Amino acid sequence: MTQNAPLPPCHFRVTSDVRQRVLSAAQLKARGISAAQAAGQCGTGGPWQRPLPGVYVLHPGPLSDRERLRSALLHAGRPPASGRRAGPARTGGTDPAYGEAMVTGLAALSLYGFAAAPPAISLDRIDVLVPRVRRPRSAGYVRLVRTPELPEPELLDGLPVAPVARALADAVAGLADAFAVRRLLTEAVRAGHCEPAVVVGELNRVKALGRPQVANAVDSLLAEGRALAEDRLYDLVRGHGLPEPLWNVDLRLPGGTPLGGVDAYWPGEAVALELDTRAPRYSRLGDDRPQKEHEAEWSAYAARREHLERLGITVVHLSPKKLRVSLEEQAAVVRTALMAAAAREPAAYVMILPR
Repeated sequence: MTQNAPLPPCHFRVTSDVRQRVLSAAQLKARGISAAQAAGQCGTGGPWQRPLPGVYVLHPGPLSDRERLRSALLHAGRPPASGRRAGPARTGGTDPAYGEAMVTGLAALSLYGFAAAPPAISLDRIDVLVPRVRRPRSAGYVRLVRTPELPEPELLDGLPVAPVARALADAVAGLADAFAVRRLLTEAVRAGHCEPAVVVGELNRVKALGRPQVANAVDSLLAEGRALAEDRLYDLVRGHGLPEPLWNVDLRLPGGTPLGGVDAYWPGEAVALELDTRAPRYSRLGDDRPQKEHEAEWSAYAARREHLERLGITVVHLSPKKLRVSLEEQAAVVRTALMAAAAREPAAYVMILPR
């Protein structure tokens, strides 16, 4: 053997780096190991194993959760038969061999630390999100979830992982247990992983809202998110020295014309506060229906807000996410609106009724 000749496969040492223990056929070829040589190491009693097409693990024992996840990504990231990738490889800490693939579903939720998700090592199936045009097929313990539009992944310990809301939607879409669905959705909101409206939007995107176990949990999910947002709003007012407003009231003109409900109203300053907990509407009648209803809802909201402002009422619009991640900044926004009232023209007289 010459000095520069590649080492035989059996000379590969098992290391603590999972990237050196789990390699694709292309990565082995780049190291001078042919497909025939790799296959020869995977026979009965051999030192290697091939858990998935085109993926090799350089030891014979059971795979760890990290090895299973990396194997799944390498299988899903294999280039098409032409040798060209369907899209640009991702950079920034992930293995280029993963291509555009990312872990999703229950395995992703486990990586995010969901208590309601089983450990990745115990899962019979690992879901991997890939572009719709990718050539590899589901195999072994890997199920490929194809999508026309990939989200931007999160990077968890070097692994590309779908955002929580998308991973949650993919997980829920494959579950028949209504209790498990409710537990996952509730934890996502209570633990602050994502907002209910974002979750519902992703559930709609993967067409999971029509499933009874999902539809039954959505109303509870939205109510849970609404209650948490209201609690944070109370903390904003009482924890940052703001004057106490009138909570959850309806505004009307003296003639009885309704102006709509607001979550908080300071009558002396004519400042109204609204929480945006709206979720995208959904329907089983067609893909374009939810978007049209959502746009109509937004238009009605914008028209009502403009009407209030024409009457001299300042409307402060807060989202649950803003209350969760920047409570002090949102308190400053409300305080500024209240202080600015002294410099404004007096607002029109409105009737205030409990909601």
